[in-house]
Amino acid sequence: MPLESGAVLRQAQDERIGEQRRTVSGLFRLFRRKEKTTDALAKTRQGWGGGLGALFGGGSGGDDAFWGGLEDALISADVGVPTSLALIERVRERVHGRSASDRAAAADALKDELALLLDVAEPALWDWYDQEELPAKPMVLLVVGVNGAGKTTSIAKMAHHYQELGKTVLLGAGDTFRAAAVEQLRVWGERLGAGVVAQAQNADPGAVAFDAYQAAVARGVDVLIFDTAGRLHNKAPLIEELRKICRVLGRQGSGAPHQTLLVLDATTGHNGLEQARVFQEAVGVDGVFLAKLDGTAKGGITVAIAAELKLPVVFIGTGEGIDDLSLFDVDDFVDALFGGATAGDAPAGDGLAGDMGAGGQEPSR
Repeated sequence: MPLESGAVLRQAQDERIGEQRRTVSGLFRLFRRKEKTTDALAKTRQGWGGGLGALFGGGSGGDDAFWGGLEDALISADVGVPTSLALIERVRERVHGRSASDRAAAADALKDELALLLDVAEPALWDWYDQEELPAKPMVLLVVGVNGAGKTTSIAKMAHHYQELGKTVLLGAGDTFRAAAVEQLRVWGERLGAGVVAQAQNADPGAVAFDAYQAAVARGVDVLIFDTAGRLHNKAPLIEELRKICRVLGRQGSGAPHQTLLVLDATTGHNGLEQARVFQEAVGVDGVFLAKLDGTAKGGITVAIAAELKLPVVFIGTGEGIDDLSLFDVDDFVDALFGGATAGDAPAGDGLAGDMGAGGQEPSR
C-alpha cells in the first residue's frame, strides 16, 4: 500500500475515533446535566413537591380541597399568583369531567402545561450556547445582574462551559465600580487559564469594553464574556452605563453584544422579576442564568420568569463547583420537579421523589 494511502486511512480512522469520543462525551454531558438538574431541585421538590405528593398521591378531600391545595403549592414555590391561577385553570379544563380522585390525569396535565409555559426559547437561541461552531467570532456575551446575584461565579462557570466545547475565552472586567469584582474575575481567569482585560478601579466601563473587544479580535478568541456593574439602588446611572457599553461593543463588531444574559439569584424568589424588568428596560435581555437554584425551595421562579417576562432560562446553577451548571432543558426540569415519579408512586406527604440530595450553594461573593 502506498504511504500516501496509508496516511489517508490512518487520518480517516483517527477522525472516526475522535467522532466516537465526542459522541460518548456528549452523551455523558447530557446524562450529567439531567442528574445535576434533578439534584439542584431537591429543595424545591421537598417544598412544593411535598404538597403535590400529598395531592397527587391520593390524599383525601373533595375537588375544592384538591384545587385549593394545588394553588397553595404553586404559590408557595414562587410561581406567582397570576401564573398559578392560569395554570390551574388550564389543568382543570384538561381534566374536565373527571373526578379529582383521578390524580394521575391531573399530574400529567400539570406537567404538560408547565412544559408549555417554560418552552419560550427560539430554537436559534441555543446556537450561541451549545454548538461547537458559534455564529460569530468573537461571540460577545454581555452579563448583567445585581451585586450579590452570583455574576462572577456564573461567568466563570460559563467560561468553563465554552472551554469544554473547545473554545478560547476572554473575560472583560466591566464592573469597575467594585475593586473586588475585578480581582475576583482575575482569580477566576488564572484558575481557568483565560485572559482578563481590566483597567483601574472607577475606569470608564465603555473603555474597558473597547479594549476587551480589540483584545479578543487580536488574540483570535472565540468567546468574550463581559462583566458589568449591578448597582440597582443607583438605577439611572447604571442603565446609562449599560447602554453605553452596548453602544461601544456594537460599533466594534456587527451584532455585538450577540447575547445578553441576566444572572438572577434563585433564592430571592419573586423579587427577581422586578430586577429582570429593570435590565430588560435598560439593554434588553436574551435569557437568564438562574444561579443558586440548588439553595432554594422556591424553584417556581423559573416558571414565573418564562410566563410573565417571556424570557428563556438558558443556564441553571446547580452547585458550588466550576462545572456545576446545566443548560436549561424543559423536559429535564419538569421531570426533576416531579422526581421522575408518576402520581401514586409516593406516599402522601413524602413528595413525588423524596430527597435526592442537594448540592451546596455557590460560594459567597
